[in-house]
Amino acid sequence: MSRENVNETAKLVLPNGQEIDLPVAHSTDGYDGVELGKLLSETGFITLDNGFVNTGSVKSQITFIDGDEGVLRYRGYSIEELAEKSTFMEVAYLLMHGELPDFTQLEEFRMGIKYNTELDWDFRKIYEAIPRDGHPMPSIAGAINLLSNYNQSCLDPHDPEQVEKATQVIMGQVPMIIADIYRRLHGMAPMYPRHEYTLVENFLRMMFGSPSQEYELDPELVHTMEVLLILHADHEQNCSTSTVRTVGSANANLFVSVAAGVDALYGPLHGGANQAVLEMLENIRDNGGDADKFMEKVKNKEDGVRLMGFGHRVYKNYDPRAAIVKKHAHRVIDMLGGDELLDIALELEDRALNDDYFVERRLYPNVDFYTGLIYRAIGFPTDMFTPLFSFGRLPGWIAHWREQNADPRSKIFRPRQVYQGETERTYIPLEERQ
Repeated sequence: MSRENVNETAKLVLPNGQEIDLPVAHSTDGYDGVELGKLLSETGFITLDNGFVNTGSVKSQITFIDGDEGVLRYRGYSIEELAEKSTFMEVAYLLMHGELPDFTQLEEFRMGIKYNTELDWDFRKIYEAIPRDGHPMPSIAGAINLLSNYNQSCLDPHDPEQVEKATQVIMGQVPMIIADIYRRLHGMAPMYPRHEYTLVENFLRMMFGSPSQEYELDPELVHTMEVLLILHADHEQNCSTSTVRTVGSANANLFVSVAAGVDALYGPLHGGANQAVLEMLENIRDNGGDADKFMEKVKNKEDGVRLMGFGHRVYKNYDPRAAIVKKHAHRVIDMLGGDELLDIALELEDRALNDDYFVERRLYPNVDFYTGLIYRAIGFPTDMFTPLFSFGRLPGWIAHWREQNADPRSKIFRPRQVYQGETERTYIPLEERQ
């Protein structure tokens, strides 16, 4: 039950003796906040919070995280229940519209996306300009930006019908763009979506199928992909979601805002972690496969040795998504013939969970630790791991953009700074400088 209407304030005492009462914004779950909107105008002070580790920039109703307890909920529903019982389309609808859909709502949502999967023929010509030795993420971001030029009838962020149409186009076409770019980078013939398949089925078919023969879909792999996409669908105010909100706050359309999210996700500190985990496991294997020896190097802080896939900016407990991924990793990898990297991963986890060094630092496995192993088992190369992340995160980015643009209190993002450079100086002409 929200306590939003409770008239409560927090008193801030400043170094010059000034005092100011600031209103408290109550949450329905988790941290309350202190609203700082009038701090500058009434006192001349601002707050400084490097990395925004203690700053709430928005009020949102989409996703709740309790990092200490290892809790993740979309619109109030636990990630465990959604991953077990829902489809990716149901979760996408939930994030964007606030409630789980009934059968009619889900079918309309799915059909709207399904019939917006085909890309304009001229648009597909841009793939010819993509260098085959580059990472796919910049090409994906560029293609999404260009989509706005091919969909000029749905760019108004304040027209609900146009926003809904833009949502359908992005959800339908971005996965196809990811698959198209993959095929271009690997010299494969283009494929086209078919309406009898679900979005995830179409994506797998376009990634791994051939125009000359029917692609045989494995229901187990389709289900696993659905689960992974659900786990990545949203994660509150992370770097890429905050980027989408920042760009959208300028009234930028949904296409270019989502493209900005892709660019933020491309950063190795954000979206590239599952690729880094796989590279770490391969390095351990290539150096004899001794997990204990590697963990000792981590504890000794040896140069060039980093433990990837453990710890999280928010979670100080076991990432609830990691537990779900681990279960599916066992099932899928065993089904596809096993993987020695999984054995190494399990040894690393066992050591981390039973060694005081890692326990005291709360270095528990996060969602990235086992995800790359599943992608590898299905057949995705490592440079496709981050594009897969962006596919899954589409519903969250869209939901946050829509929530922000529907909020009459929204303002363009414009953080302040504490300036520590030179004070006013007199200009010296070039010929007089020594």
